[in-house]
Amino acid sequence: MTTHSATLAIDEAVQARREAGHDVLHLGFGEAGVPVAPGLAEVLADAHLRNGYGPVAGSPQARAAAAGWFTRRGLSTEPGQILFAPGSKPLLFALLAAIGGDVVLPCPSWVSYAAQAALLDRRVISVPVPAEAGGIPDPEVLEQALRRAAANGARPGVLVLTVPDNPTGTVAPAEQVEAVCAIADRHGLAVISDEIYAELSHCGTVPGPVHHLAERTVVTTGLSKSLALGGWRIGFARTPEGRWGRRLHQELTGVASEIWSSLAAPMQAVAAHALSDPPEVTAHITAARRLHARIATEVHTRLLAAGAQCRAPQAGFYLYPDFAPAREVLRARGIATGTDLATALLDRHGIATLPGSAFGEPDTALTLRLATSLLYGATPRQRHRALTAEEPQTLPWIAPSLTRLSAALGELTAGRSGPSPRRGRG
Repeated sequence: MTTHSATLAIDEAVQARREAGHDVLHLGFGEAGVPVAPGLAEVLADAHLRNGYGPVAGSPQARAAAAGWFTRRGLSTEPGQILFAPGSKPLLFALLAAIGGDVVLPCPSWVSYAAQAALLDRRVISVPVPAEAGGIPDPEVLEQALRRAAANGARPGVLVLTVPDNPTGTVAPAEQVEAVCAIADRHGLAVISDEIYAELSHCGTVPGPVHHLAERTVVTTGLSKSLALGGWRIGFARTPEGRWGRRLHQELTGVASEIWSSLAAPMQAVAAHALSDPPEVTAHITAARRLHARIATEVHTRLLAAGAQCRAPQAGFYLYPDFAPAREVLRARGIATGTDLATALLDRHGIATLPGSAFGEPDTALTLRLATSLLYGATPRQRHRALTAEEPQTLPWIAPSLTRLSAALGELTAGRSGPSPRRGRG
């Protein structure tokens, strides 16, 4: 049986707790948490009469805008290489179906990759990430893992990379991405490069795998993270140039035609506008990038103070702490697994997170994924204020949440007893 996606399940569980009167600090769901960018609501309203079906791959205007968007970012692209979908998630599933073969994943990795592979009855070949960053398999062990998998009857066909990464919030070094792509090339693997966080790199542009294995790398992305349009469901993919890429685009279009038909026409109008990079949209993304970096860095400091090991955030709004240094203290409190740790934070302190086991790690790992982006405010006005504030961590609705997290982590790792979850309006 296919289980409920862990990220969506924790979000629904938090909403249910809040409706029951519990005060929950929500660090479990990767929603970007900033307001809609200026001009997009007006574009959507103007397009509301577009109620007919459109081309499966997307309207000429949307595809041209996406091609220009990629080209301006150093990746020359033609409209015929673009395909839109209601979010990048169905695109990822359609690509796994179209490419074929078993799926090679970094570990930890986003929750849906392995689940989609299972839906297609494909094996997952899991390879740990390197110490520096997540999103790619460790190059030093990838080769051995592929050979071992083939010897055991697997048929590796596609390698999924996330640059920048969810769940670790890091960016893999360019030389490691290059090494991984060289191994993929030797083994004849296709590469799916999930780059939905690329616009939110804290330090600028991110060179992805397509620069190293251009003829067999598909890039997927969307507007859910950079523009906080998760509920609008706008995703798109760039297939490679050349014969393989054209054949894949044709197959992908066929799969799309049988599953989602086309992206909703009003959303294609939004995409065509946003992907033309109007100044108010790019300024909004710049402000969001700054906010994500500031709050993720604040939370990282608190995780280190509580004794966790944690890579410094480099993109987006995720952190992936490992509480192994506090294992004995936690064990004395009845916490032996990542699930125990996430449960204790929720039940004892009203703080929602996800355990590393949701991302492919063994539950014995004392790892969590924290998403910091829902700390920005409960109302559009608060979120807008956070977006424009010079010191957002000092705002009166953000600072207490940071203090609450520090106190909860300190009480767990220091072995002191903590308070019960507070009740009140969520």
